[in-house]
Amino acid sequence: MKMERFDVVVIGGGLPGCFSARELSRLKLEIVLLEAREDVCTGVSRANTAVVYPGHDHKPGTLKAEMTVRANASFDRLCEELDVPFSRCGSLMLSFGPRSDAALRKKLRQGRENGVPGLRLLSADEAYRLEPTIASGLSSALYASTAGTVNPWQLGIAACENAVQNGVRLRLNTRVIAMRRENDDYLLETDHGALQARAVVNCAGLAADRVQGLLFPPAVRIVPTAGDYLVLDRNSVGKPTHILQVEPEEGEKGLTVVPTVEGSLLLGPTERENALDYATTENGLAWVREQAAHLLPGLALDGTIRSFAAVRPNPQRQDGSSIHSFCIEHPAERFWSLIGIKTPGLTCARELGAFLARRLAEELAAEENAGFDPVRRGIRRAHGLPFEERKALAERDPDYGEIVCFCEDVTKAEVLEAVRRGAVTVDGVKRRVGTGMGRCQGARCEQKIAALIAEALGVPESAVRKDGPGSEIVRAAHENV
Repeated sequence: MKMERFDVVVIGGGLPGCFSARELSRLKLEIVLLEAREDVCTGVSRANTAVVYPGHDHKPGTLKAEMTVRANASFDRLCEELDVPFSRCGSLMLSFGPRSDAALRKKLRQGRENGVPGLRLLSADEAYRLEPTIASGLSSALYASTAGTVNPWQLGIAACENAVQNGVRLRLNTRVIAMRRENDDYLLETDHGALQARAVVNCAGLAADRVQGLLFPPAVRIVPTAGDYLVLDRNSVGKPTHILQVEPEEGEKGLTVVPTVEGSLLLGPTERENALDYATTENGLAWVREQAAHLLPGLALDGTIRSFAAVRPNPQRQDGSSIHSFCIEHPAERFWSLIGIKTPGLTCARELGAFLARRLAEELAAEENAGFDPVRRGIRRAHGLPFEERKALAERDPDYGEIVCFCEDVTKAEVLEAVRRGAVTVDGVKRRVGTGMGRCQGARCEQKIAALIAEALGVPESAVRKDGPGSEIVRAAHENV
């Protein structure tokens, strides 16, 4: 079999990989995006705090600070291009004591040095006027008007779709198992054949250090950190309207509270070091509830509809010391690695992709792709349309008249379009159109969605999974029950 040849191979279909592919598609290059799973945004990018950060948390002069401020300023336009909801709700970093007050003053100084607009240090009274839901005892708050929130997986999927729209090839279920140099090219062996490329971009998330290690020893290693979250129903009493972040007085981790673009409330995370585990812990969830009850005494925690765990890749130097900026390794010409991209990786995903695209444009002497189109249209939603418009839509396409997910008001037409665009699991549909994200968490629609996926793909229902391997919705008839 003839070996396929590309100009650039991008490894990893999380947010950094999808945006690297999108930004590279601005150039006249043959590009392929490889993802080991059955869909993009199924790893680190599927579970995080969903905050678009302003840039006051980062040391002035670092690449992370520079990228965050620039990315935040252009986020409205990015989400408009990709047809993804974005809420610029603002954030309050809260202090309940003198040590935290000093930390907020420092963040104010460095935020101003970084060029963060709309940043103000508020008195307790000023903060309570903005957010009366906060518990008593507040001493000060750092207000950032430019902070916001976005759905991480919707953003990543949109970037991937736009990359494919602009000529990028997408290879799912494809894992890189070996690499070598041959003459001036890189040869990649995968579990579905070999590829030859002039350049490699490694965005393999939690495996990025191991992937680089297939060919070049990485200068850093990834130490995974897990965390627990709770999600509250959109109708929960006592919800705040701003992102809240507690600056801890004693040095422990503080709670973050996020009013999501879907209307639910996200609480968390905890922090479990050196843990590669997507299972929640009893102690972790108890901590989240305790902190939330203390911070927001009027919040109805009985509105909890979901708990989940996330894992993020913390980069460390080989001697164990911490790294405070983005780790972008360039061990050889035309080989780039993003290793341990954590907060604010969501905020800066496009900036990181653009950085790599500029460097590879120089190394490959690539020309601009004059046909690049930055606009991607999302799946048309029936929810929120005026009655007459929704009625006309259902008359043109009867599948828009059949509601599948009643909690989130998602129709059969939207589910089928999600499958057409690449969803092969129930959670793949959820990540595209929001099914199963409401109060019942899929209890009423999961089976129906699995049946629609099976019919659309021409496979038995027993082959349809909720998410990854081992999560089949129904058992095959020949299995023991």
